[in-house]
Amino acid sequence: MKNYTITVNGNVYDVVVEEAGGAVSAPAAAKAAPKAAPQAAPKAAAGAAGSVKISAPMPGKVLKVNTSAGAAVKKGDVLLVFEAMKMENDITAPQDGTVASVNVSVGQSFEPGELLVSLN
Repeated sequence: MKNYTITVNGNVYDVVVEEAGGAVSAPAAAKAAPKAAPQAAPKAAAGAAGSVKISAPMPGKVLKVNTSAGAAVKKGDVLLVFEAMKMENDITAPQDGTVASVNVSVGQSFEPGELLVSLN
């Protein structure tokens, strides 16, 4: 038996996978109850998202968040730093504006296309 921790849409599941006769089955997966995701960022309400949406260009993990909701930013300001393929990458402001929402927190993993930050 092997124990895995799997995150699906922000919900964290502990799963036990059992190997039986060459076939792999996951009896505990059907019964797995979601547990709270560690350091989950509060999600902004749909109406709170700004008009300029900054999405993840690739999968990664947040290393540093340099801004917060309500902060004024200039084009090119580094909003957050993330790690992907063992390299640090910056997410910068595409234009001047005010941060409407920050949808990730330090240590959180994300997938391509996921909303990271929005601006007004």
